[in-house]
Amino acid sequence: MKKHECISAHILENIQSGNMLPNEKLPSLREMANIFQVSIGTVQSAYDSLEHDNFIYSIPKKGYFVLGVNERFKAVSPLIDFFSGSLDTRNIPIHDIQQCMLKAINLYTTQAYRYTAPQGHKDLLKIMKTHLEGYQVYTDTDNIVMVSGSQQALDILCRMPFPNGKDKVLVEQPTYYGVLKSLEVNNTPREGIKRGFEGLSLQELDRIFHYDNIKFFYTIPRFHNPTGQSYTIEEKQAIVKLAKKYNVYIVEDDIAADFDTSNKRCPLHYYDIHDHVIYIKSFSKIVQPGLRIAAIVLPQLLLNTFIDFHRWTDTQCATLSQSTLAIYLSSGMFKKNTKMIRDIYVKRMAKLQEIADTLNDNDIEWSIPDSGFYACMKINKEIQFDQIQLELLKNRICLMDTRMFFLNEFKNNNYLRISISKANEDEIALGINKLVKIIKNHLFDESIDAPKYKEHFDLDWIY
Repeated sequence: MKKHECISAHILENIQSGNMLPNEKLPSLREMANIFQVSIGTVQSAYDSLEHDNFIYSIPKKGYFVLGVNERFKAVSPLIDFFSGSLDTRNIPIHDIQQCMLKAINLYTTQAYRYTAPQGHKDLLKIMKTHLEGYQVYTDTDNIVMVSGSQQALDILCRMPFPNGKDKVLVEQPTYYGVLKSLEVNNTPREGIKRGFEGLSLQELDRIFHYDNIKFFYTIPRFHNPTGQSYTIEEKQAIVKLAKKYNVYIVEDDIAADFDTSNKRCPLHYYDIHDHVIYIKSFSKIVQPGLRIAAIVLPQLLLNTFIDFHRWTDTQCATLSQSTLAIYLSSGMFKKNTKMIRDIYVKRMAKLQEIADTLNDNDIEWSIPDSGFYACMKINKEIQFDQIQLELLKNRICLMDTRMFFLNEFKNNNYLRISISKANEDEIALGINKLVKIIKNHLFDESIDAPKYKEHFDLDWIY
């Protein structure tokens, strides 16, 4: 029996014997590793196996707990996942991707196993140029670089020098957690600007661009994470104009472009005639996150510096992933599957809007787009996430602590991100009604204190 299987068997025996009770906290990964004299990774494997089999559950920043099953271990109700930000595995076109990968191996033979130029596979770059035009992004092949996911692009941009000589990064508040971590680990100076359901203040953006030494402004104009909000045409044009006025670059993360139902919502890049917009398009939300591939379109002045940083970060994006994506895009499979996936999420958002309309609650303001992964609730009174987390888990609802999308100076307890990436229409109807009931109970019960546990946080939960 392998080490992680011994740990799993030990915990399972204690659960079955009643030595470990429902909702009892398990030892931390480090504590269990010391007990069994194994690595933390081995304990993690054991806990993952038990969680997959519905014997334990995890709470981000808290740890692992025994699931409340009865003596016969009857199946529990399925978890309603409002947490995840990755594509529902039931909707990933696995067979098509497999066929493209096999064809890439056969077509490119030895090329699929060799290094390519740091900029990317030449066939994919040509295909990508045409593909990006479908998003209203017009550029030369020479200005496109293939990277190992958008996170790598963000990391490089945070580290590399910019020709404007500035050093501070401006981020929307709230914003995608990954960019905040890149800024943190790279010790990059940063500034925040509030972006609520009504958008952002262009006056405030003008002031920050003018006085705060901003090298680039990171923004998610379309189906924003976590609010779901999108900029208007007028806002996009104004942002691009201010960038030119103050010589600030814009990093446009257009990760949800494939979910847009309107061809009239153009990216910021479309309005940029002065080469100040850096456009990033990841394929993790619409193809498969495991391919680890994204395209970045760079202004000419930034191109060589970025390629140099990319070359010495990981040499190149994986050749097999590039070859597979090239075939997937050119074969028509991408277009077919994207429509199918987009239709699913349009229906899910419509169901969420329908449920929100029936609730008609003055304590909760909603931001629900017509498509994409994320919607958001804004509660008119602060509510501590720790106070509702255990109640959510008891009701089999998994929700992310939205405070992690904020810089420390902007943190508040009014927002809750609702991801419908892995929740179907029935789960949305059931889960939202339960969630609102839990929130209302805690809004009117001021005597509830947050449970006190040792903090445990697994970054694999972050999307």
